[in-house]
Amino acid sequence: MIISANLGFLFTDLALPDAVRAATRAGFDAVEFHFPYETTSAAALRAVLDETSLPSLALNTWPGDRDAGEFGLSALPGCKARAREEIDRAVAYAVATGTRNVHVMAGRSDTGATSDDAFCDALGYACETAAPHGIGILIEPINIHDVPGYHLSTPEHAAKIIAALGAPNLSMMLDCYHMGRMGRDVAADIRAFAGITGHIQIAAVPDRGPPDHGMLDYLALAPTLAATGLAIGAEYRPTGKTGSTLSWLVPFRAAA
Repeated sequence: MIISANLGFLFTDLALPDAVRAATRAGFDAVEFHFPYETTSAAALRAVLDETSLPSLALNTWPGDRDAGEFGLSALPGCKARAREEIDRAVAYAVATGTRNVHVMAGRSDTGATSDDAFCDALGYACETAAPHGIGILIEPINIHDVPGYHLSTPEHAAKIIAALGAPNLSMMLDCYHMGRMGRDVAADIRAFAGITGHIQIAAVPDRGPPDHGMLDYLALAPTLAATGLAIGAEYRPTGKTGSTLSWLVPFRAAA
């Protein structure tokens, strides 16, 4: 099982190149990011990825003005130009750094058909832009408690969009934390949607801490996760220095 450190949450007390090095020393097999282009040049990130031989699995499109409540642009009617500009920026950075996937953030919407049309339009553009470079596009259902009004909150909705677009490089990022917060049967979701899932993330439910406590038993879930053959991203909020929260890593890997 490939276990990836999400450096949007882990090792955030370090500059991003040093965070990549710390992930290597901690025993992770890969890294993934939120918005690395905001702090680190593509050349600098590519250099440290080459130095450590860690693959970069994913990064996000820019969410917009978070102080104004934005959490993505792609499903917002009237934001087509901004959404495409951010898709272009994320894909260009992914190409330059060798990152394998771009997560296109939907944003808060009225959840209606107009928003769905805008989201599908943006995703079609993203898939066409990324495909020549061998880059995948991810969409992620996010729970309605952390991000009220987020356009995409269920895997069923993600499956409907993926089927409608029919793009071979479009898949779902299934975050066990978000599904758990929605009160869903996470193991059943992993199995049911494995065919359209391109990446998986984990964190404790409900506090989004290290995956060693809470309502989801990740040691019990590990074989189901391993059976997907997908990389597993650790996207949790450390309670203190990241290095002090990694006692879950070895037993989780052994249980897979």
